[in-house]
Amino acid sequence: MRRSTATKKPVLSRLVLPGLEPAAADDLAAHEHHEGLSLEGADLSGCDLSGATFTECELLGVTAHATILQHARLIETRIERLNAPVLDATRSTWRDVELSGSRIGALDIFDAGMRSTRITGSKFDWINLRSSTLEDVLFEDCTIEELDLAGVTATRVAFVNCRAGSLALAHATLKDVDLRGLEIGAISNLEGMAGATLNTQQVTTLAPVFAGHLGIRVEG
Repeated sequence: MRRSTATKKPVLSRLVLPGLEPAAADDLAAHEHHEGLSLEGADLSGCDLSGATFTECELLGVTAHATILQHARLIETRIERLNAPVLDATRSTWRDVELSGSRIGALDIFDAGMRSTRITGSKFDWINLRSSTLEDVLFEDCTIEELDLAGVTATRVAFVNCRAGSLALAHATLKDVDLRGLEIGAISNLEGMAGATLNTQQVTTLAPVFAGHLGIRVEG
């Protein structure tokens, strides 16, 4: 029997949170474990939450300009309507996270681990995922001006009804990465596309770029 070679989809389950306890910005601190909290309408701008762990929490309508989440851990956490012109989440861990309806300018998530994460209905100016590991991640209905995936290791990642103004893939390692639902303005480092899935229209549109990358001269 011939084994199917179809692109595998991200394996995701809906996040169900138990009864949560209302919390305020003052209840949060760096390097602390926060569990079962609901934070609504809070302003976390400028807060240092480095190394903090959020388990079974929700953040609703939160402002987080220049909030520091370096080495933070987000586990089974829902984030809705987040407003963050600049957010530093370098070397953070995201597992079973839902991020929706948010507006983030620069999301620096360099060298992070993202697993079983769903990102929907959100806008980003820049996402820096350099050297990160992504597994079972879905982007849906998102606009990303600059998406930097240089050096990532990505498995079962998909884009649905998304747009990226530019996509960087230098030294990326991709497996079952579905780009068919991603409108791409420009791509750099085409050698990093190995392991990605494109549709026929995308391949046709990108043909001149592929030809230029391979040194092929096309004359009609």
